[in-house]
Amino acid sequence: MEEKNQTALTEFIIMGFSNLNGLEFLLFTIFFLTYIGTLGGNIFIILVTVLEPHLHTPMYYFLGNLAFLDIGYTTTNIPQMMVHLLSEKKSISYMGCIAQLFAFIFFVGSECLLLAAMAYDRYIAICKPLRYSVIMKKVLYNQLAISCWIGGFLNSVVHTVLTFRLPFCGNNKINYFFCDIPPLLILSCGDTSVNELTLLCIGVFIGWTPFLCIILSYLYIISTILRIKSSEGRHKAFSTCASHLIIVLLYYGSAIFTYVRPISTYSLEKDRLISVLYSVITPMLNPLIYTLRNKDIKKAMKAVRRKWVS
Repeated sequence: MEEKNQTALTEFIIMGFSNLNGLEFLLFTIFFLTYIGTLGGNIFIILVTVLEPHLHTPMYYFLGNLAFLDIGYTTTNIPQMMVHLLSEKKSISYMGCIAQLFAFIFFVGSECLLLAAMAYDRYIAICKPLRYSVIMKKVLYNQLAISCWIGGFLNSVVHTVLTFRLPFCGNNKINYFFCDIPPLLILSCGDTSVNELTLLCIGVFIGWTPFLCIILSYLYIISTILRIKSSEGRHKAFSTCASHLIIVLLYYGSAIFTYVRPISTYSLEKDRLISVLYSVITPMLNPLIYTLRNKDIKKAMKAVRRKWVS
């Protein structure tokens, strides 16, 4: 009977925008401007890191991957969120929900791992500067990036399969802005214990382990920076990793809070605000944080501008 009910389910209703009381157009405008800013900023970073030869380094290679991931998971959610704000029927097909969940978890998981790879790059650059060019060869940083994408893909496959094997028994109202794991587990009428255990276990690998590796890397980095005698040297060393550290705190803080805890502790009313932070706001801030604090990016921006003008 459960299998029959699950098969008969053809769509989900997105309830996250049901109590806006006339604020739909205002939120649509905010999401639209945010999305345009996210696309523009991240596409610009990709173009700059590709077009400028002096940015063909591991740090900016990873930054270009980060920009691509940010474009990916915002495009997965924000356009449909804008459609739901202005349409009376706030629904998504069953297959569309599967595709949205898969893509979102894929990009989010890949970014968690990529931020750890970026921390490793900064650790080698600051703590072992004389060996940097020997250790961070093109083969290694390509392997690191590919591993992040593969890890995100496998993570997404596991969660998507486990989530949509669950029965929903005709209940199709998702109290959230988009198809995500926690609201779907709450919606299901079946036993979600395997899903919850898998979410916590893989969350340790995708979330906590990379985060702890990043923290450990920065403990070594800060210790190394403090031993630099000149204040100018300390400032230069810290400026190369400050942007990455800010993004890590913003991203991991919200992502770990969302996924790596028991489902029984979830409050969808509060968690919806957290989901907006890491799925809408953070991807827009990433290009701003890097461009405002990075002298190399600023120089590259001027160089690209001169090429385009001439």
